[in-house]
Amino acid sequence: MMRYFAGAALAVLAATPSFAMNLTSRDVTEGKPFDVKFVCTKYGGESLSPELSWSGLPAETKSLALTMFDPDAGKAGFWHWLAADIPTSIQGFEEGAGGAGKLPPGSTALPNGAGHANYDGPCPPAGPAHHYQITLYAMPDEKSAIPAGAKAPDMGAWLAEHALATARLTPVFAQPK
Repeated sequence: MMRYFAGAALAVLAATPSFAMNLTSRDVTEGKPFDVKFVCTKYGGESLSPELSWSGLPAETKSLALTMFDPDAGKAGFWHWLAADIPTSIQGFEEGAGGAGKLPPGSTALPNGAGHANYDGPCPPAGPAHHYQITLYAMPDEKSAIPAGAKAPDMGAWLAEHALATARLTPVFAQPK
């Protein structure tokens, strides 16, 4: 009986497409602090978005989306960056690509928690370090169908609900003393 279940499990695993969607960066590291140039100008930064690279997309991926969310910012967290409709031919963003009007052609910058359609660097209040979840979403459609007028939390929830797969990097940052 056990031999049958083991064989059935192997058959299911063999039939399941495997991929390892990856999100990497030369500029930010999992669990490590952001370099100052990527944080808000209030703390001496330039509010530049970090370089990001990705690979291992599911075959069904028609576009990508990217967000940066701070779950430690109040009860609802704070959305620092939302971009959608990124063509699959793009394999990453250079440093600063999240600035206004700097996304690759075909991509759509969405309003973040402050209402800006660009990257806003970390700018936490005094206290413990905040975690910044940079998430890449593999999407099943070339153009997102995010409801018109949706706010950043609704857009983030929509992306998470409709994504084929995700990959994440979570650097940290605390207000300088």
